[in-house]
Amino acid sequence: MPHAILIVDDDPQVRRLCKITLAEPAYAASEARNGKEALATIKEISFDLILLDLCMPEMEGFEFLAAVRADLPKLKIIIMSGFMGGTMLPAARALGGTATLAKPFSPEALLSLVDEALADM
Repeated sequence: MPHAILIVDDDPQVRRLCKITLAEPAYAASEARNGKEALATIKEISFDLILLDLCMPEMEGFEFLAAVRADLPKLKIIIMSGFMGGTMLPAARALGGTATLAKPFSPEALLSLVDEALADM
């Protein structure tokens, strides 16, 4: 059974790139446009990993990360951001991100990080 991954980003192009990249190794990828939508989705579906953008409307990544960590402390979360040149990524990692990925990123970098995060599952 393929690993289930939730892509949370307000940019449809980023979600599309992630979904296409993850399709070849047969990961099961779902999408959410913001943290609020993602919270509703994880109540319905179990995921092995979340790809999370930090800057989004309605509920930003930091707020989503805090909410998820309270209920699912072991869920793997890769934080993605290009905001302020990626300077917010260390703070996100300190708050419970499994790994970080600065935007823009290559499909190879994304896949490598996802594979690494899911290697022990």
